[in-house]
Amino acid sequence: MMPDNKDTSDTTGQEPANEEIIDSSDNEVDAGAEQPGQVSDIDAQSVIDPEGQIESDESVSEEEDPLGFGDDRMTADDADADAEAEDEDEVTVLQRQLVEAESKSADYWDRLLRLQADMENQRKRAQNDVTKARKFALEGIVGDLLPVKDSLELGLAAAAAEDADPKSIVEGAELTLKILAQVLEKNNVVEVNPVDEKFNPEFHQAMSMQEVEGKPANIVTGVMQKGYTLNDRLVRPALVMVSK
Repeated sequence: MMPDNKDTSDTTGQEPANEEIIDSSDNEVDAGAEQPGQVSDIDAQSVIDPEGQIESDESVSEEEDPLGFGDDRMTADDADADAEAEDEDEVTVLQRQLVEAESKSADYWDRLLRLQADMENQRKRAQNDVTKARKFALEGIVGDLLPVKDSLELGLAAAAAEDADPKSIVEGAELTLKILAQVLEKNNVVEVNPVDEKFNPEFHQAMSMQEVEGKPANIVTGVMQKGYTLNDRLVRPALVMVSK
């Protein structure tokens, strides 16, 4: 039984030593943590490191702007200001363009009114010219025919006299006819007298057809009434006899 007691005493003698070692280690840790001169790492960093102050300022700003929209809000305000400035510039440009367009429109409207007035005046002048041309188109030829009338009156007066000379009357008639031919020629009136010419239905009107010795067919053998043209336009066809 002695050996058992000895073992027990040995074990009991060793256990308190282990507990003292553990307690001493804990006391050292606690002592190290509770030393009055020691400062925590966080406090030291906040005091010594200047960046810590920046981080603290950032934390304050984060508290003032918890959603973190500060920079974005400033950017949005600047963008709005720029947009308003651009809108004002566009409005100014549009107003200037509107003023220019109104000025051009007024100028064009004035020109249109002037053109309309000019066209109306030209239309009235042309209408007056046409009316005058219709009324006085024969003014020139009438002035040329008056001498013919005067010559005929003189010839009739000479023929009605008691001592009338038939030869002088014939000479007066020939002179009158010559004056009339000059008047017609002056006014582009051409006589159509197609004797011995080929029959032309555009200017000739056949009154009869007969056989004539020595004449081929469709040749005008005689003129019963002369025809006339005015500026190459037929006024009256010539009445003719045609060979067959």
